[in-house]
Amino acid sequence: MKRWVPAGGVAVLAVLPWLLARHQLSILTELLIFGAFAMSLDLLMGYAGMVSFGHAAYFGLGAYGSALCLLHFQAPLPVALAAGAFLAAAVAWPVGYLCTRTSGIYFGMLTLAFAQLLYTVAFKWRDLTGGSDGLTGVPKTALWPGGPATAGPHAYYFLVLTVVVVAFVACRGVVRSPFGRALEAIRENERKFATLGQDPRRLKVTVFVVAALVAGVAGALAAPFRGFASPELMFWLLSGQALMMVIVGGMGTLIGPVLGAFIFVLLQEIASSYTEHWMLLNGVIFVVMVIFFPGGLVGALRGWWAR
Repeated sequence: MKRWVPAGGVAVLAVLPWLLARHQLSILTELLIFGAFAMSLDLLMGYAGMVSFGHAAYFGLGAYGSALCLLHFQAPLPVALAAGAFLAAAVAWPVGYLCTRTSGIYFGMLTLAFAQLLYTVAFKWRDLTGGSDGLTGVPKTALWPGGPATAGPHAYYFLVLTVVVVAFVACRGVVRSPFGRALEAIRENERKFATLGQDPRRLKVTVFVVAALVAGVAGALAAPFRGFASPELMFWLLSGQALMMVIVGGMGTLIGPVLGAFIFVLLQEIASSYTEHWMLLNGVIFVVMVIFFPGGLVGALRGWWAR
């Protein structure tokens, strides 16, 4: 039964575009992008027990890497996506190497400090990043030279859906592998894991880079979708929103953060049309979920299903 749930979800997502208006399809595309971003953070939080307060930095780096490729080289979209993912992973390696020298709240604060440093660089380096205005006019190029275009809303949606599904399958493969089991052992008791002759820090740096790579892919998708890349995509507020998505959806589930992203973005879209204080509603929902459903939405659904 569990195997059919993701497949059923993908089938629904494949049919929905033909039933939605253009604006609604745009929202659904954004939901998928942020779902992939939240899923990348779950690799750190849910499986390795590493709470990052600066994960948005790699989402933003992916967006800038993709935007620079598309604007200056008119590269095919897959090349731009790869460039964004590579840039995010390349920066994450030294950052992860330094941050994993600490743990707990100190790890979280270091990730926040590095993220704000990267945000400042993006904000000040106007010649490369466009400064506070960012890079605008980012195009949606073809899949390959002379290949099918992705400028249409349906074409780009199905590209995003394909990439997100591939990312989900890859992440699930990671967490179900011996590497993923080792991460869970580190989360439960890092000292005991080290006494077995293993090097927990090496594994923690690796998952940090992998999570940044997936976040970079999500950011690389966001730049041509929105048509711009700006420093706001690297700001700490987006990292906090990703944390909420993971906790509301359910840590350590992969699919939970995707559902959390759907809830968060939909609430933002609906509530912001009625009040400018929509974040207050999100805060109330977050508090309720943490107190009454500590396992998140997926945990609550599993408990209901087991009855």
